[in-house]
Amino acid sequence: MTAMPTVLFVCVHNAGRSQMAAGFLRHLAGDRVDVRSAGSAPRAGVNPVAVKAMREVGIDIAKAVPSRVTDVDVKASDYVITMGCGDVCPWYPGKRYLDWEFDDPAGQGIEVVRPIRDAIRARVESLVAELDGRPT
Repeated sequence: MTAMPTVLFVCVHNAGRSQMAAGFLRHLAGDRVDVRSAGSAPRAGVNPVAVKAMREVGIDIAKAVPSRVTDVDVKASDYVITMGCGDVCPWYPGKRYLDWEFDDPAGQGIEVVRPIRDAIRARVESLVAELDGRPT
């Protein structure tokens, strides 16, 4: 792993789950971690309900831009965290791959997205503890 670990979050549309996870990691870890997100079939913009849910906890992801996952993204990452993108994510030895299963917030109302957001936050908090070398 590099001196500053790189974490890549990957979901299908790169518009909800991966953007929320990246927002939480940036917020919780600050400049101790290089945070990236991408998708296997990215949308044109971030899910507005995910943006609203994150604003409720003081994190703004409105300016995030969905992008397609590439080999370069994966090669540059120490951790590759997939969220429902299946087997489309490239695999390289020496990376720490984690698969976090969360419901897709696409097309859902805020009352459905809030628990997804909160579950993502809990996983990201555990990841931060691991990156900091604290017991989880």
